[in-house]
Amino acid sequence: MKRKVIFLLFLSVFSGSAYSQFDAQVSQYMLNNVEFNPAAAGESGMIDATLHYRINWLGFPGAGSTNIASINTPIKIGDSKHAIGLRFIDDKVGWLSNEAYHLQYAYKKPLGAGVLSFGADLGFITLGFTGDSLNNHTIDSQEYPYFTTDTEVPNVSVIGSGFDLGLGLWYSEKSWYTGLSYAHLNQPTLSWGNTSEYKQYSIVFATAGFSKELADPKYVIKPSVFIKSDFTIWDINMSARVEYDNKFWGGLSYRYGDAVILMAGLNIGSGLSLGYSVDLSTNKLITSNWGSHEFVLQYSFEYVFAKSSTKYKSIRFL
Repeated sequence: MKRKVIFLLFLSVFSGSAYSQFDAQVSQYMLNNVEFNPAAAGESGMIDATLHYRINWLGFPGAGSTNIASINTPIKIGDSKHAIGLRFIDDKVGWLSNEAYHLQYAYKKPLGAGVLSFGADLGFITLGFTGDSLNNHTIDSQEYPYFTTDTEVPNVSVIGSGFDLGLGLWYSEKSWYTGLSYAHLNQPTLSWGNTSEYKQYSIVFATAGFSKELADPKYVIKPSVFIKSDFTIWDINMSARVEYDNKFWGGLSYRYGDAVILMAGLNIGSGLSLGYSVDLSTNKLITSNWGSHEFVLQYSFEYVFAKSSTKYKSIRFL
């Protein structure tokens, strides 16, 4: 059964001129908003370096993993405020690998009691398929009679790449934020030779969140919502975290129709923080895996060249 599901995953992504919502899935979206919205760059007022690692469906063959690395910093040019950043994504599932490399830019303008940011992603995405590895696996010709002879399925390793563009808006005040971004604006087509191609359709991301002190000001509750859609499929996440004394936090999240997520984190100190989450499937997949696990390591600091010193502080929405 597991082998059948793996092939179904493959076939759903690749069949001549194929389409799938192939952007990486993450649960701790609120810890590093630049992963899906370039306008969020520089929001903490610090230099933020983040490593995000996710293991999908532990124990399920071919489920894959996701690696995301990013760094961004606010900059000031004259009297105007800006931010720049770099983002790298490596997402694997089965014999497919998806990579993205982006340069991020945001322009920030005071508006009301907060700041409105306009952002852009410029870079490349690649989609690879290890057809030579697939040839080393035994395929039941009775279950998949056309798979081994289908000319659309490469029998060697192939890779296609294309230019990628994304835009974003972000607005934040002291205790709340909201953002909207539009990824793959140009809908790049990635070709594997002359017969096969993958078209990456546009995806919209929307998020919002706020923080509120409880009766004891050491406790702060931080609800948030995250929506992802290609206008055919809707992915909705609702989360709530409670932070204690700016040191520890824990929370719950629910991804509609997919998983319940347990989260916890620690502000280690000197600008270093660690987050962990585990997804527990709410559908039939719960019998076939040990959950999806995520780790987020973040380092936030401010380097003041004039004083030759380094400063640290907590991230606003962490």
